[in-house]
Amino acid sequence: MGGTRVVAIHVAKGRRLPMRAVEEAEVEAGRGIVGDRYHGTRHRHVSVQAAAALADAAEVFGRDVPWELTRRNLTVEGLDAVPTAPGTRVRVGAALLEVVRVAAPCKLLDDTLGAGAQTALRRRGGSVLRALESGTVRVGDPVEVLPGGDR
Repeated sequence: MGGTRVVAIHVAKGRRLPMRAVEEAEVEAGRGIVGDRYHGTRHRHVSVQAAAALADAAEVFGRDVPWELTRRNLTVEGLDAVPTAPGTRVRVGAALLEVVRVAAPCKLLDDTLGAGAQTALRRRGGSVLRALESGTVRVGDPVEVLPGGDR
């Protein structure tokens, strides 16, 4: 998986505020991305999606699915899909993350992108992860799905 890397980072200060692209983000263990709306929540620290899954969703949907409009924090390339099994650990740049659950697409996507967007993104919406180790994540950083049980 040497070619797997972060291609976009998006954060929003509040639930309904627009996502903004940043070149890097600080991830705090047990808290999430500094400056993001979910910073300090119990488990929803970082959301990750695969660019390839969004390309598949765009084919089903019939038009582009802009990365920032899915409201995920990190978009990665080099994976067909982001791991969804709870407990799977993923090293992103200097941060260590652990999958909590699948990130189900929100029905608001139909309002934002158009009717059918939520359906097109079903099973392609990525995962929600918790931050186990702090670190800076930058666009271009490597992404490594760790073997089961490795810490």
